[in-house]
Formats: sequence, structure tokens, C-alpha cells
Amino acid sequence: MLKEFRTFVARGNVLDLAVGVIIGAAFGTITKSLTDDMIMPVVGWLFGGFDFSSYFFRLGAIPANYTGSPDNYLALKAAGVPLFGYGQFVSVVINFLILAFIVFLLVKFVNRAIAVVHEEQKAGDVPPAADPPEIALLREIRDELRAAKLKE
Repeated sequence: MLKEFRTFVARGNVLDLAVGVIIGAAFGTITKSLTDDMIMPVVGWLFGGFDFSSYFFRLGAIPANYTGSPDNYLALKAAGVPLFGYGQFVSVVINFLILAFIVFLLVKFVNRAIAVVHEEQKAGDVPPAADPPEIALLREIRDELRAAKLKE
């Protein structure tokens, strides 16, 4: 089993997977920023609020020692108040849909590129176009001049 694992690692699949995970994590951060910083504020503005991710229902009482705002989702969550954060869920769903759409476009682009490569392979190598007569004549003159120079 150790030998199989070593063979698996040596094939490069693990390295490819690691690179994919690292790039995916970075891409996820970019998508999260796109969602949180650009799209959700517009969605929140359309629905009458500026921070859509903080839409929630309180499911329990606020502790007596809590001194923050009763409308601050993150502070209430940190204080241990049970909350139904539907706004945060909507933000995550939109984030997922954006990421899924971009992955879809990427896969579509790769599939199209692979199809083009396959079509080129089916067509085979196209022979170069024939030279115009002027070029052929110039080549003949060049060859004659070389031959005459060699005779001297």
C-alpha cells in the first residue's frame, strides 16, 4: 500500500490537486469580496437596507450583560444570542452562484479549446501554400547565380 501511495504521489496528481486547492481558495476569497463588497450592497440598497448580510430574526433573549446594539448581527452572535441569519445565508448562496457560474464558464472555455485542438488534429497538417511565380523565379535566379559563382 505504501508503494501504491508513493506511485500516486510521484505521478503528480497530488501536486496538481494542491495547486488547484490553493488557487481555488484564492479565487474563493476574490468571489467573497465581489459578493460582500460590490453585489450585496446593491442588493441591500434595493431592499431598503445597506447591509443585507445582517438581516436576521432573534430566536432568544439578549443576555442582561450585553451592552451592544440589538441590531448588530455579529455582536449578538458573539454574545451567544440564537439568531436566524437569513441575510447571511442569502449572501452565501449568491456567492456560491457566482462561483459556480464562473467555473461553468471556465469549463465551457476549456471544452471549446479542446474541441478546436481535436478538429485541428483531425484535419491533419495543411501543406503550405504554393509560392507565387515571382518567388519561384527569384529562387531559380538565385540558384543559377550560386552555381555560376561556384564554377569561377
